Amino acid sequence: MKTNTSFLWRMLFSSLVRRRSRLLVALLGISIGATVLLALVTLCYDIPRQLAREFRSYGANLVFVQSGGTGRLTTDMLDKAKSLLPPKALVGFTPFRYESVRCHMLPYTAVGTDFASVKLTSPYWRLEGAWPSAPGELLIGSDVAEATGLSTGRTMPLDGRNESQARYEKEFKIVGIVTSGGVEDGFLFMSMADMEEMTGEKMVADLAEASLSSSNTELMTIASSVRQEVPGIDPRLVTRVTRSEETVMTKLTALVYLVTLVVLTLTMICVATTMMTVVLERRKEIGLKKAIGADNRRVAKEFLTEGLILGILGGLIGSFCGLIFARVVSESVFGRPLTPEPLLIPLTIIVSAIVTVIACLAPVQRAVDVEPALVLRGE
Repeated sequence: MKTNTSFLWRMLFSSLVRRRSRLLVALLGISIGATVLLALVTLCYDIPRQLAREFRSYGANLVFVQSGGTGRLTTDMLDKAKSLLPPKALVGFTPFRYESVRCHMLPYTAVGTDFASVKLTSPYWRLEGAWPSAPGELLIGSDVAEATGLSTGRTMPLDGRNESQARYEKEFKIVGIVTSGGVEDGFLFMSMADMEEMTGEKMVADLAEASLSSSNTELMTIASSVRQEVPGIDPRLVTRVTRSEETVMTKLTALVYLVTLVVLTLTMICVATTMMTVVLERRKEIGLKKAIGADNRRVAKEFLTEGLILGILGGLIGSFCGLIFARVVSESVFGRPLTPEPLLIPLTIIVSAIVTVIACLAPVQRAVDVEPALVLRGE
């Protein structure tokens, strides 16, 4: 048994060496196929995480409002809702409180918020000037600035009445002008502390926005959990954001799978063509082996083993190159390092070996059909 196995390996090694130019072509094809396979699958595995981060620049994807659409949310309710959000997926959580105010008898909407959180949930805001960092500082929308002629450094006196109809007034210093392309351009923004001090009402908000790196399905599960655990809060998905994410991910994943299938098909064709040429070149050798007693099973085993060796080598080379390729694409497109999945490497090698063996089936069938008598007569 050892002698037969040793003889088989010597024959395989001799065959690989003598026809190395043709087999190198097959090995190159397998390596390229494995490179593209590992790179695309790795990117497909990592792209949702990367795109989820990119989509967060378009704003929050989950909004918390009071059930029924009326009334206000308390700080305790928001804290409990926030505790139910997955920490690893949470990008930012920002409360907002809206009040009607006046400046020189003209009506405006003032918004109390947490500016540190706004930077996380609304990174698309463009700012001229600085973020409020001290009491009495104000951020105004670009539409307000254009309508009033106000600019950074100017003051803006605000007055109004709270829910108990008590009158309040306070003067603010404008430190920045915000442009978002949305309704925010017509608002006045101050810290939640300034809002509470000005109105005399504390620990309440009208809504809160959450930005999470989660799929649409995961967001629906989170929203359902918060709705059940925190009475009085109604979580709502920002459909224009979540649907866009889902649509892009579906199309991108389909494209990756399609390209992978095409590459594997081309790899199979390349290997099959090369091995068919090898079989034609070795017809006399095959005929001679069969004439001295080699059966079809032994001939098939020899060619399939050659293909398996090529598939494993190509998979190893392709795995190394694929990781490099995927890392370059991730850093150049997303500007972030890749997080590879270790299990994809052995999977790529196995798939490469399987594809190569399948590609060798037609040439092997051609090899076992060789008639020794006809080949040895030169026909």
